[in-house]
Amino acid sequence: MTLLVASLLGLAMFCWPLLVPPQPQGVAHAAQAPLLFVVLLPVILAVVLAELTEGGLDPKTLALLGVLAALNAALRPLGAGTAGIETVFFLLILAGRVFGPGFGFALGATSLFASALLTAGVGPWLPFQMMAAAWVGLGAGLLPRRPTGRAEIAMLAAYGAASAYVFGFVMNLWFWPFAIGDGTQLSFDPEAGPVSNLHTFFLYTLATSAFGWDTGRAITNIIAIAVLGPAVLATLRRAARRAAFDTPVSFAAAEPQGARRP
Repeated sequence: MTLLVASLLGLAMFCWPLLVPPQPQGVAHAAQAPLLFVVLLPVILAVVLAELTEGGLDPKTLALLGVLAALNAALRPLGAGTAGIETVFFLLILAGRVFGPGFGFALGATSLFASALLTAGVGPWLPFQMMAAAWVGLGAGLLPRRPTGRAEIAMLAAYGAASAYVFGFVMNLWFWPFAIGDGTQLSFDPEAGPVSNLHTFFLYTLATSAFGWDTGRAITNIIAIAVLGPAVLATLRRAARRAAFDTPVSFAAAEPQGARRP
């Protein structure tokens, strides 16, 4: 329920241009971004607390969340987004697969936040990046658990490709009304209805990012998951087993000192 509420709030955050006329060009969420960030942080905290109370996270797994977020933040500058090459998503997908949707949601948001601090990438786009990455980790945790081996890697690679396009799609939505001004065939029309503007937005995404940045991101995810996926999954699952506190422990009564065995 917490993940559902968080996702609905994120969906409203992205889809506002289809429902509320945007402010004049040049604002581009500069005024709303601090408010969105203040709203988003308690949502992430609520997800983490819900996972803790439901047993999805224990203190050791919570520590792993911090370690993986720091590692992901360090990996992101390696790609720097050039031609869509993003090195932050494959580890997010694999960790969400191993530790579940709540962990994946929290890892996606915290990874993008940490990487923004590391690379001086804090701006009005940050709350939207955090929510979109959180959805990528959430979706990885919701994938079917049955496939194993090569079938699992193939499923995760396919999800990596699909999530790359979805990430690009929703990220375009946050700045589309301000991107190209008024009066073009791909511009936002405040007098048109949501369906008409959504159709225009699809065309804008196809023309600007789908065959460039998003495709580069998808290829990066596929290659990274196919090459590094088996080893990283094995490492994360070993860490998950060692981090578990719910392993049953039994204590045997000590024999009296000096007692003889029959």
